[in-house]
Amino acid sequence: MKARIEISLKNGVLDPQAKTIFNALDSLGFDCVRDVKMTKNIILDLNTDDKKLALEKSKEMSEMLLANTVIENYKIELE
Repeated sequence: MKARIEISLKNGVLDPQAKTIFNALDSLGFDCVRDVKMTKNIILDLNTDDKKLALEKSKEMSEMLLANTVIENYKIELE
């Protein structure tokens, strides 16, 4: 089973990389962009078919290593 973990900064946390992209797009004439938000996607190939176990382990990995839960949110989707 595959788990897709999307990690993004919490609201209010500055994102200089997204701001740089926003400014670059604007300078290239793309004034239609209202905002830019950067996310990270991590795809784990888990050796289980048990959805409950896959979700539990994905959450544990996210909180222990993959996401900095002080400044980041994460969302898990099982495929």
